[in-house]
Amino acid sequence: MDEIIRIKNMSKVFQSSSGEFKALDDINLSIHQGDIYGIIGMSGAGKSTLVRCINFLERPTQGTVEVDGKDLSSLSNKELRATRKDIAMIFQQFNLLMQKNVIDNICFPLTIAGMKKKEARKKAYELLEVVGLTDKAKSYPVQLSGGQKQRVAIARALAAEPKILLCDEATSALDPQTTKSILALLKEINEKYGITIVIITHEMAVVQEICSHVAIIGGGKLVEQGEVFDIFSHPKSQEARELIIKKDEAGVSLKKQKEVKELVTKHCIRIVFTENSSFEPVIANMVIKYQAPVNILKADTKNVGGIAHGEMILGLPEDRQVAELMKEYLRSRGLEVEEVYDYVG
Repeated sequence: MDEIIRIKNMSKVFQSSSGEFKALDDINLSIHQGDIYGIIGMSGAGKSTLVRCINFLERPTQGTVEVDGKDLSSLSNKELRATRKDIAMIFQQFNLLMQKNVIDNICFPLTIAGMKKKEARKKAYELLEVVGLTDKAKSYPVQLSGGQKQRVAIARALAAEPKILLCDEATSALDPQTTKSILALLKEINEKYGITIVIITHEMAVVQEICSHVAIIGGGKLVEQGEVFDIFSHPKSQEARELIIKKDEAGVSLKKQKEVKELVTKHCIRIVFTENSSFEPVIANMVIKYQAPVNILKADTKNVGGIAHGEMILGLPEDRQVAELMKEYLRSRGLEVEEVYDYVG
C-alpha cells in the first residue's frame, strides 16, 4: 500500500519570553493509504502539535511533511490551500456554527468552495444519511447531544471528499458508549470510502478499538511505533507500558499514585493472552503446582484489531524463587509475561 503521509526528521520549536520550547524532536513517521492510524500520548506529549504539522496549520521548524507525494514546505500558498482540501479535520469541541442549523453547517464549506446551493443541500442530505442524522437536518447544535454534534462535524468534514481525516481528540468529550458509536462510524467511513484516518488521542482504548497502527509520543519524541496488536502485546517503552496499564485518565504516574490509600503490591506481573493461548485454567493450575497464592489485581479482555486479546495483572508471592518459577510456568504455557513495578490497584 502506498504512503499517503510521510514525515521525515521533523522538529517544531516554539519561541516564548522564557526561551525556546521544543514541542517535537526529530519525528519520522509513515502512514499508508487506507490506514486507521493512532497517535497517542499523555497530555503535553506533543501529539496535537504533530497533527497540526501534518496539515501545515503549524509549520515545522525543520524536516519535511509529504502528503500524497507532495512536500508541503515546497508549495506556494495557493498550492497549499488546494492540498489542504484533501485533508479534513474534526475536533474535541466539534467547532459547529451555532447560529446555523445542521444542514446549513454541512452546506457551509460547500458553498464557500463555490458549489451551487441546491447541489450543496443535496450532497449535505446524502452525508446526513451516511452519519445517521437525517431527522436532525433542521435542528441547531444547541439541540443536539455531544455524539450528534460530532456526527454533524464528521459529515461536514466529508463534504469536501477528503483523502485524509485528522481526528484531534475527537471522542474525548464523549461518554464511553457514544465514543464506541463514533469509532464504529469512523471505521465504516474508512471501509466504505477508503479515507485514511489519523486519530490523535490519550486513550489506549480508542486506539485498540479501531486502529491498525499506532505511534506513541512522549516528551516530543516518537518513542515507539508499529502495529497495535504488537505494541499491546510487547510494549517496549515506558510510555507505552503506562498507557496500557495506567489507572486513571489524568496520566498520573504509577509511583505518584502510591500516595493514595490503596492496595500497593510490589511484585507484580502483567500477562497477555489471545484466542490462541492455552485454554487450560493456567492460574489455578499454577497455584496448585507451587502451593503459593497469587492476587489477581486486574483482569480485562479487549478486541484488538479484530482479535480477542486479554490481560491480567497478578501479585506474586514475596518469595523470589517461587515467583520466578511461576513466571517460567506461565511462559511455558504460551503467555506473554512482563514486570509491572509498584502497581496500585
